[in-house]
Amino acid sequence: MSTDPSTPLPASGLPGLDLAAWRRWYDAQRPAEIDGELSGTLIAGGKSNLTYEVSDGTRWWIVRRPPLGHVQATAHDMGREFTVMSGLADTDVPVPRTYAHCPDPDVLGAPFYVMERIVGTPYRTAAELEAIGPQHTAELGAAMIDVLARLHAVDPAAVGLAELGRPAGFLERQVRRWGRQLEGSRTRELPDATRLLERLAATVPAEDGRAAGIVHGDYRLDNLLAVAGDPQPVRAVVDWEMATLGDPLTDVALLLVYDSLGSISGGAAVADASTAPGYPSAESQLERYAAASGRDLGRMDFHLGLAHLKLAVILEGIHHRHLLGQTVGEGFDTVGEAVEPLLAAGLAAVTADS
Repeated sequence: MSTDPSTPLPASGLPGLDLAAWRRWYDAQRPAEIDGELSGTLIAGGKSNLTYEVSDGTRWWIVRRPPLGHVQATAHDMGREFTVMSGLADTDVPVPRTYAHCPDPDVLGAPFYVMERIVGTPYRTAAELEAIGPQHTAELGAAMIDVLARLHAVDPAAVGLAELGRPAGFLERQVRRWGRQLEGSRTRELPDATRLLERLAATVPAEDGRAAGIVHGDYRLDNLLAVAGDPQPVRAVVDWEMATLGDPLTDVALLLVYDSLGSISGGAAVADASTAPGYPSAESQLERYAAASGRDLGRMDFHLGLAHLKLAVILEGIHHRHLLGQTVGEGFDTVGEAVEPLLAAGLAAVTADS
């Protein structure tokens, strides 16, 4: 995994990564792999888990660990990320190779894992996409949807991931889970959250036989490492901390909500890649996904309402950590501004035409 921009720091200044302790542990897992003095870089851009690029001058490793400070009990699951990417390694879903997982929090202060560095760009802004042009942007947008459809076509049992989650009752549990997550990170009164949760709980779709699949849980353009202009531009899908087994349309809906976030929130602390020339519209994404997956998408109002709630809760958690001084990097001061507009938009989605 490789991203740009990055924030180089001296070894002693890497928050959350003691390079000497990491080296002692990694040498025991994969002896003689490291050759030389280590340097580390905190990769900027993420607002959740911390990701570092470590090098001995000739080889590179990516180390990923939970954020510092306030962490929800069911979030930031390093073992889950490691397991999912390991399971998908031999499928047509591009993921980094995994090297080692450490469940022991005593090494770095939290569990972590180590994976391959993939050279690619996590396109996040319209300016980044404008630099590659409308044609390459359109190609990347199409590949983004095709990779998602390929993920949802993977048989979990065939890749050792049958125990990743419980598909039965998935949507109902998602509503409860994100309600609990909100209570664990709420920093203020959010009346639309209460109304949205009540509405979602009352309108959970009946399980209709739609095949469950592996759900990424946070699928969006900047969780893809890409090489513009390449015949297969998506080199790797990353950030699998919320992966599970369930309704694949939750991934589709969340992608659409991420793309609309700039207009919903007035641009507060969000990526604006979807405004770039050539980026596929919501309608074209849905059409391409339906064709690639063979799924009947039907009405998406519940899924869109749930996606708005989920993203609002994630951002409220980040806002909570920022207020406690537990975030690392820039861009956190306006994250909380998007929460209330997201909740209002989610409430509108589930009450429209009903």
